[in-house]
Amino acid sequence: MSKLTDAACRNAACPPDRKRFRLHDGGGLYLEVSPGGAKRWFVKLYTEGRETRLALGSYPAVGLAEARRRRLEARQQTREGVNPGQIRRQQRQARQQAKAQDTVAQVAREWFALKHPQWSPTHTERVRRHIEGDLIPCLGPRVLREVEPVELLAVLRRIEARGALETAARTLIVARQIWRYAVSTGRADRDIGADLKEALMPRTPGHFGAITDPVQLGQLLRAIRGYRGGVVVRAALQLAPMLFQRPGELRAARWDEIDLDAALWTIPAARMKRTRYGKENGPPHLVPLPRQAVAILRELRPYTEASGWVFPGGRQADRPMSENALRVALIAMGYTPDVQTWHGFRATARTLLAERLEVDPLLIEAQLAHSVRDTNGRAYNRTTYIEQRRAMMQRWADYLDRLAANAE
Repeated sequence: MSKLTDAACRNAACPPDRKRFRLHDGGGLYLEVSPGGAKRWFVKLYTEGRETRLALGSYPAVGLAEARRRRLEARQQTREGVNPGQIRRQQRQARQQAKAQDTVAQVAREWFALKHPQWSPTHTERVRRHIEGDLIPCLGPRVLREVEPVELLAVLRRIEARGALETAARTLIVARQIWRYAVSTGRADRDIGADLKEALMPRTPGHFGAITDPVQLGQLLRAIRGYRGGVVVRAALQLAPMLFQRPGELRAARWDEIDLDAALWTIPAARMKRTRYGKENGPPHLVPLPRQAVAILRELRPYTEASGWVFPGGRQADRPMSENALRVALIAMGYTPDVQTWHGFRATARTLLAERLEVDPLLIEAQLAHSVRDTNGRAYNRTTYIEQRRAMMQRWADYLDRLAANAE
């Protein structure tokens, strides 16, 4: 039997009256041509006492020389008692399994599982929403290595289309961390989000509305003191600018955290805005209470002590006040979020303590529960300067009284 040539393979065609046409090369190798013109290589083998055939690839992707090499390899495996078809199936299954482990969904969840034990619950939930709510629904089944930058940008555009520009930016940050993890584990060649930041819609830097003009702050304080809502909300409104702690820390305060005789509020580390390690191992945050705060809390205590919460919810006393309670109260008094927010009282205090009362910034940052560093890079303990902060807080409360009385 004569051997095939490249020209014969190239010019081979299936006769119109045939379902297929085979050109034999010897040694069991042949090229099968379909009526549609498709050409595939096969080799006849005898395994386990019966004849089988093994596909070797399509022509011209697999040329004549390569087909002959694959035939010799398959026949050698057969002589060694190995079934080439079974090996091929195992390799195919391994590739499919590896491919399934390299999808965006798989890699993203693997990265999340590795990283989230280091995060606070709030940050953990935020990142989970970016992954499960935006990335996986759009790209989850895709092999991560095959995703192009334009596809990730399309996901970000969908987020922008619903007006969530900040969410789009944060999702890009999460995606880039996932891709860098994939690079380090050999499942991606590069961080495809590296050049996408400039493609996002520009965001106007957001700030919490905060009054920093003493006259305007005095007007707000008078409005708060004249607030006719519930006693719990009114007390929280009075304490928010005076103590300037984060909204979540104030609204979830418990009576067992507050020592009115010592004029001290001890916020457990677990309730502070910290990493998970900081929440579990860090010190509590101490908030000195000025005389005015102690008086407000003593008046409030008979109303809420039984619930355990300093500021229980209006409808469910077994839960703390809702996040919206003070926001709604401020709006009702005419202070919309662009003018003054609950969180904005922190900026109000920081600004006026520094500019008007000329307080040392270290004391202000310690009161804000910010970790500050000295010139040698060492982080100051959040619970230090307690006596200095006690004096500062009393000066601040007295200053607010003068503003409310229009005496400044």
